[in-house]
Amino acid sequence: MSSMTVTPSGPVHPLRARSPWGAAAWVGLCAAALLVAGAPAAATTYKWTDANGRVVYSDQPPAGNFKVEEINAPPPPANPNALNELANKDAELKKQKLLRAEEEGKAAKARVEANLKREQCDRVRGQIITLGQSSQIVVYTTDAQGQRTAMDDAALLRERQRLEAWVSENCRG
Repeated sequence: MSSMTVTPSGPVHPLRARSPWGAAAWVGLCAAALLVAGAPAAATTYKWTDANGRVVYSDQPPAGNFKVEEINAPPPPANPNALNELANKDAELKKQKLLRAEEEGKAAKARVEANLKREQCDRVRGQIITLGQSSQIVVYTTDAQGQRTAMDDAALLRERQRLEAWVSENCRG
């Protein structure tokens, strides 16, 4: 079990103890580490001609007595089309995102329409069942003047046939 140091701001684990130099020392240390890590990228290249007359390039100087020329390696050639390629990729990504959003919107709309159609089919099927039980109950209809009138057997049969035709055209199963 490790021991803890208690400070006015709370307990401090010994491995996480505060540096006497503060945050600036840590920032400086990190910057130095980055410079050291980046140093090989800016290394000097050496050029010389070996004993067989071949021109040799290396990141290390040759062993022996050779006339050595130090060459600072040029940066890699810049891609002149990089900006255009980046803009094209960005435009393509935006286009794909827009297409996905449109497809999701269409799918959501189709789901809503399918749910409404299913509910409508369920209601009409319920009406057909009610019309089939007409011998047990009285079914009323409302005329153009708003008056309720009882449906006779012929009107019940016509309405049931009309609803069954609608179900067969519009509802699956």
